Amino acid sequence: MKNFAIKLVWFTTIYVFVFAGLCQTNVALPVIMTLYCVGIPLILFMVYTVLTDDYKTTKTFKDWYGDHPMKTLEKEES
Repeated sequence: MKNFAIKLVWFTTIYVFVFAGLCQTNVALPVIMTLYCVGIPLILFMVYTVLTDDYKTTKTFKDWYGDHPMKTLEKEES
């Protein structure tokens, strides 16, 4: 997901923060409504893109976390 999908997530996140900030200022209502009408399909497109992305990994649940020692996981399985 380090291709188009992650860039789209970052762009959408920034867009939502800018939109929320502009809602708190004295911006004209037609501008806010236009940004709102663009933002809803943008969020839906982002969700669709992330869910249908061809991301593959070789990690499994047995790999646990990279910074977590494996000894703890082996004790829980025994």
